[in-house]
Amino acid sequence: MSTPEDLHRQLGLTDEEYERIEGILEREPNRAELAMFSVMWSEHCSYKSSRIHLKTLPSEGPDILVGPGEGAGIVKVGDLAVALRLESHNHPSFVEPFQGAATGIGGVVRDVLSVGARPIALFDPLRFGPLPVEGRVPQTVGERNRFLVEGVVSGISSYGNCIGVPTVGGEVKFEDCYSGNPLVNVMCIGVAPVERIHHARADGPGNKVLLLGSKTGRDGIGGVSVLASASFGDDDADKRPSVQVGDPFTEKLLIEACLELMEAGLVVGIQDLGGAGLSCATSESAANAGNGMKVNLEAVPRREQGMEPFEVLISESQERMLVIVEEKDAERALSICDKWGLAASVIGEVAAGGRLEVTDNGSIIADVPAASLGDGPIYDRPIQAPHWIEDLARQEVGASPPDDLGKTLLELLAAPNIASKSWVWEQFDHQVMLGTVVTPGHDAAVIRLPSSSERIAVSTDGNGRYCYLDPFLGAQHAVAEAYRNVSAVGARPIAITNCLNFGNPERPEVMWQFAESVRGMGEACMALGTPVTGGNVSFYNETSGSAIYPTPVVGMVGVMPRDVIPPPIGFQNEGDVIALVGMTSDDLGGGEYARTILGKIGGRVPRLDLGTEATNGTVVRRLIELGLVSSTHDCSEGGIGVTVAESCIAGGIGASLELDDELAPHVWLFSESPSRYVISYPESRSDEVIELVAGSNGHIARIGAVGGNELIWGPEIRLDLETLTATYKRSFAEAMGYAR
Repeated sequence: MSTPEDLHRQLGLTDEEYERIEGILEREPNRAELAMFSVMWSEHCSYKSSRIHLKTLPSEGPDILVGPGEGAGIVKVGDLAVALRLESHNHPSFVEPFQGAATGIGGVVRDVLSVGARPIALFDPLRFGPLPVEGRVPQTVGERNRFLVEGVVSGISSYGNCIGVPTVGGEVKFEDCYSGNPLVNVMCIGVAPVERIHHARADGPGNKVLLLGSKTGRDGIGGVSVLASASFGDDDADKRPSVQVGDPFTEKLLIEACLELMEAGLVVGIQDLGGAGLSCATSESAANAGNGMKVNLEAVPRREQGMEPFEVLISESQERMLVIVEEKDAERALSICDKWGLAASVIGEVAAGGRLEVTDNGSIIADVPAASLGDGPIYDRPIQAPHWIEDLARQEVGASPPDDLGKTLLELLAAPNIASKSWVWEQFDHQVMLGTVVTPGHDAAVIRLPSSSERIAVSTDGNGRYCYLDPFLGAQHAVAEAYRNVSAVGARPIAITNCLNFGNPERPEVMWQFAESVRGMGEACMALGTPVTGGNVSFYNETSGSAIYPTPVVGMVGVMPRDVIPPPIGFQNEGDVIALVGMTSDDLGGGEYARTILGKIGGRVPRLDLGTEATNGTVVRRLIELGLVSSTHDCSEGGIGVTVAESCIAGGIGASLELDDELAPHVWLFSESPSRYVISYPESRSDEVIELVAGSNGHIARIGAVGGNELIWGPEIRLDLETLTATYKRSFAEAMGYAR
């Protein structure tokens, strides 16, 4: 049985943190208060290891309406407010993949809803360990990873499809390091009138506090402290009760009821119940307004008998929202919820004085300064570069060419990180709401905003392998890749959100990776004019001492100019010129060629010039705006070879590539030099294209022509379109055990 002396340690608090709580309260905390502090001061809720670094990120710009600090960031697009939020549900998805992924979707949707926006699109950047088809993977490990992929995809599909929000993009990557800790990051986009932006503020003493949505149960208790604020060991199965259980049908009712309350002008403040449950929503909304709150736990609907007060306070049961309304509007608000068949109750009122007072059966069971729960410790943890990082960078990668370039290209097209993920996105309803202009499988999704002519482009990107080898440069590549994908459909990138996935922050090498990644991301966002609207940090992604690659994931939003048609990635017309915007260097280090063909994780990460990135993005957007190109495709994993093959497959037409004498054949084909685009255009427009690029100080080179039913590159490569297509489209489905 726990003693008072060790209970705080079991809840994840240090001795020093416990002493600080005693100082705040000027007494010993009781069990309920200690539980509240433990979840609110957890890494997941307090950002105690990351805050000193995150504050260096740029967060202001001409398109930013709401920056970090709210449920979601908001940018202005025309006359509308577009909300964006990227979250993680990594640990829960490892323990219970279906519910972990499903409730991750539910949580990020409520984040967007809490700022007054209707959710209109979902994205799912995912990372898993290797599948058993690779041969070198132990069967038990590969089968476990396949089980995780199936469960996560099914959870996302089930929840997103049920609430009627399309999943229109994302990415699925595989590396050994994610076997013990898959990454399930989820992003939501929402839209609202600019004048209807809401905040998590409990303004107005005497105003009523309403709890909307599902009844409160024991699911999710300790979720943020147990699952997201500590490393995994061999006993992870014991943590299954901490995973929340989702109900998408209640979530749909919650969405519609909250939007009607907002449209009726009844909402004073609103906050979703996610991590730390009622403890977080009540204390944060009160503290944000400089107020306190009185909460009566007897009024909280419960679905389980015998729940103790501390369990009600820290439960993370899903599909719940805290809404502040004026006293005169409480009955009308409850009536609207009843119309939607949504449970709602008055559980308290806003109070002056700044204290959060919680009662149960007439007894005060918690009385704390509301602001103290959100004012947790801030740690400037030690940082130190890993001793092995320079050794990896010095590795020689790809000095000798492969024997068969055609076979090598097919191997890359079949690699899990490159092969078509249509098996995944075909399970998602990406056309519901009828706003999807560019569907999954392209460089970026394009979405038409409801009841508007405005369109936005969105992409999610991140390369953990690059960040493992050089976290500063790797994080810059994540921003640049997202910038490139959005530019490739003709949109002007305006802002990002992020999800920063790392190992144990108490290890100096992990904190060094984190600090360098944040520094790199900040510099890239400044250079490219894409400030950070907010995000999420996920630490402790390691099992039994084995950490994931540092994996910052970026969600980029861009604005489509009116009347601009996004070009396809596929080649379109026989005889079109194929050209490369940007320059190719010997950049095989850290790339797919090194990993898949050579089996190496090493070498120097491709060099990146952010000025060139901005110039080439502007050039390509201008080419698209003037209607000069037939197709555009970002050149990234697998280099020119893979990019051209994908354009052939997408367009159903072949291509002939011209020899390049300046680089070794395998380097020219598979180098991952950044800031490049493969475009095609009619021969008759060549002069216009070249003149525009040259006038913008860009670089363009003709590399081939569209035509035929083969991909041809001198005597080295001659692959028919049918073989290319089958290899690219079947490989992942076969790896998942679903041959087609």
